[in-house]
Amino acid sequence: MPHVILQADRREVPVSNIFCIGRNYAAHAAELGNQVEPAPLVFIKPTSALHAMDQPLTLPAFSNDVHYETELVLLIGKGGKNIPEQAALEHVAGYGLGLDLTARDIQAVAKQKGLPWTLCKGFDGAACISEFVAPDTMADIDHVRFGMSLNGEPRQAGDTALMLFSVPYLIHYLSTMFTLQPGDLIYTGTPEGVGKLNSGDRLSLTLMDRPLATLSIA
Repeated sequence: MPHVILQADRREVPVSNIFCIGRNYAAHAAELGNQVEPAPLVFIKPTSALHAMDQPLTLPAFSNDVHYETELVLLIGKGGKNIPEQAALEHVAGYGLGLDLTARDIQAVAKQKGLPWTLCKGFDGAACISEFVAPDTMADIDHVRFGMSLNGEPRQAGDTALMLFSVPYLIHYLSTMFTLQPGDLIYTGTPEGVGKLNSGDRLSLTLMDRPLATLSIA
């Protein structure tokens, strides 16, 4: 079973579901020409898409335009249904960083035809994941900074203060639509600056200005 690592004690946590939130940063929606939705845009990746960032990644052969999307990721430790927003953070076991990889060429065709996004968002390796830090390392969840550099050049800088839907609200909202399970991952959306990956690229990710993970593209 796919799992993630809690950094503090190296504990392996089995992953249940992978929920992803689209268009949660206005500037990213604008750079792709997408409208902002009145409610969170939710899609799901299969657990087979998980890929630990300490392992090299091979891009899928069926796409010529795979994009990176750097995101804050929540690890649910305690499940629930209809979780109140004010109690939402009590359900988080850790915070990490993820790359929601997207086959943009395949996605464009799907959008044109009104088809699902599964192929462009769910391929092997499409859910790259770091290790997770303890919740108490995040003093203020409404002001969490994260970033990504590609081959040494800064490409993305995110701050939860800029989210259209906050972390507590996302947990609350998802729990009204689904019963959250221990081990669920929530990719919370990407800021602007997405772009294409190529063989030989190296990505470096930081959380609260501290290095957290690196990923090499084979």
